[in-house]
Amino acid sequence: MQQRRIGAVRVGAIGLGAMPMSVGGRPDTDRAVRTIHAALDAGVTLIDTADAYSLDSTDFGHNESLIARALAGYGGDTSGVLVATKGGHTRPGGSEWGLDGSPGYLRAACDASLTRLGVDAIGLYQFHRPDPRVPWADSIGALRDLADAGKIRMAGISNADPDQIRTARDILGDRLASVQNQFSPEFRSSEKELRLCAELGIAFLPWSPLGGIGRAGDLGGRFRPFAEIAEARGVSPQQVCLAWQLALAPVVVPIPGASRPETIRDSAAAADLTLDDQELATLDAA
Repeated sequence: MQQRRIGAVRVGAIGLGAMPMSVGGRPDTDRAVRTIHAALDAGVTLIDTADAYSLDSTDFGHNESLIARALAGYGGDTSGVLVATKGGHTRPGGSEWGLDGSPGYLRAACDASLTRLGVDAIGLYQFHRPDPRVPWADSIGALRDLADAGKIRMAGISNADPDQIRTARDILGDRLASVQNQFSPEFRSSEKELRLCAELGIAFLPWSPLGGIGRAGDLGGRFRPFAEIAEARGVSPQQVCLAWQLALAPVVVPIPGASRPETIRDSAAAADLTLDDQELATLDAA
């Protein structure tokens, strides 16, 4: 698989979004582990997770523990795999989602993630979402402190706007390695953040790049140009979508979600699909 850069680390151009393997409708553990192994077999070396990817508060951290189990049971070399996790979302009860961007909470969350992942330092630790009750600079300062303590190697932010990206860059310097925002054919409001990341040389990780859980399968039905180019190329609309995103800027590393081996194999193949200028123009206008 072609490689792209996150900070000082090179990863496969297509990553794996592991969230679908831990939230509602998740597969059994065996299929989830086979999905992660299929991703690794296909050349995926970026796995994106979060402590809050779980059914509810009763199995908080499920996704991180699942990834640690899958990596430990993989027969090949996993030393080049970058696991990117997040902290700052909470699951206060039932299926609810909450926020806590306080420095104390982020420090404790990072320690818990280190334990679940079974590592001495997290390769990429991302602040999951701005907490309106906590000054942005305070939350980002916690990431700086975690990096200074050697608990994380690189820092990232998620769901951030351009001003927040610039502030994080001022606080973290080159240790700000990534921005993870929603981006797909349907959701393009993060184009300005993508352009800023390209300007600054920061990796841009589109989440839900195919439209999200329950919608990715019908991408071609909702956006016909993707289906038409896919038919002409003999590939899936999802591959066309990911190849289009890769062509937007060399800093883009999509992280399509998957809960089946065949799904991540199809997504990974997008790294080998090169669209021509006319096709890209058609998709840009779709």
